[in-house]
Amino acid sequence: MAKKFKRINRDRPYLNILDFLVKERTFLAIIMVGLIVAGISTGYGRAAMWVGFFFAAYATVANDSIQSLGTFIESNKAKKWWILWLFVGTIFLVTVSWSFFHYDGDVTYQRLLNPDGSSDYPHPEKFSFFQIIAPLVLLILTRMRMPVSTTFLILSVFSADTSGITSVVSKSLSGYVMAFVLSFAVWYLSYNAIRKFFKSRKAHTGWMAVQWIVSGSLWAVWVMQDGANIAVFLPRHQSLFQFIIFAVTIFLGLGLLFYLRGDRIQEVVSEKSRISDIRAATLVDLTYVLLLIYKLFISTVPMSTTWVFLGVIGGREIAISLARKKKGKKHRNKAFRLIARDFTYAFLGLIISVALAAAANKSIRDAIFAGITG
Repeated sequence: MAKKFKRINRDRPYLNILDFLVKERTFLAIIMVGLIVAGISTGYGRAAMWVGFFFAAYATVANDSIQSLGTFIESNKAKKWWILWLFVGTIFLVTVSWSFFHYDGDVTYQRLLNPDGSSDYPHPEKFSFFQIIAPLVLLILTRMRMPVSTTFLILSVFSADTSGITSVVSKSLSGYVMAFVLSFAVWYLSYNAIRKFFKSRKAHTGWMAVQWIVSGSLWAVWVMQDGANIAVFLPRHQSLFQFIIFAVTIFLGLGLLFYLRGDRIQEVVSEKSRISDIRAATLVDLTYVLLLIYKLFISTVPMSTTWVFLGVIGGREIAISLARKKKGKKHRNKAFRLIARDFTYAFLGLIISVALAAAANKSIRDAIFAGITG
């Protein structure tokens, strides 16, 4: 009798890499084609603009929008995907249309324009190779389930100088701290009350209406903040034709996102404590949207909503682990590991963003070199 095949130990790093290459061969082929197309289009202004836009549209919807839609997707698994898509897609179309008509073709709510009409992220006449591939880098990191900041990764390569990067980092870091503290306070102080009133596994039907209102508001505010990450490839004042392509492309991209139920990056949300409970998801989204609204009106400087989202989720996880009646290190250590990992990935994304920005922009390279050499 033949012996049953026994899989060999895959602990060796090079074997794990081979497994990854085999498993992800289709994805890697797409990335390779994307790099080739980016290389060919570099130097051709209009072609490069549209190539970069389509890359950014898919990458941003796949990675960044999960912050605002992740809890909504997770707590509505029983709903048909197209119902969720039409709800979110309609809000998107209304939100960007209002900005387009109100701000004379600007769909970003003036995230890319200063009051005097100048921009810290000017629209280039010729796109560099590194500007075009920035969304592809985001796609690779997304595939690795890394919740990196799309704002840092894409906007940095368009920044005219280091001030455009430092202002975003400063606002995003303060947003992370505020989100962490507020979320921790909400969940730690109300943990016993939440456990008491959320004890039943079945939520009141009214919670669904509340969650859809909160999630819809969160999504609209997110579009106001992060729509710039996609629109940065297009003129600061779009024509009607450009706007239609912009809106329809993202609308269809959202349909794909809901069809795939968030794809791999959704696991960043799914692994958190009881986030599939519609009541818990609603409280998370409510905290998130209040912070985004505050940051939205305090200044027009772009901000990493990823860092704010990680702060909200991180504060909640730590608060729950400390407030549990069962005093043990297991849950606490797990929470700290998750938060440390998410923050490490986000910080790694920042480093990669600065590297891409330096490669794309000589003035940023010079400023970094001057800072290092003193």
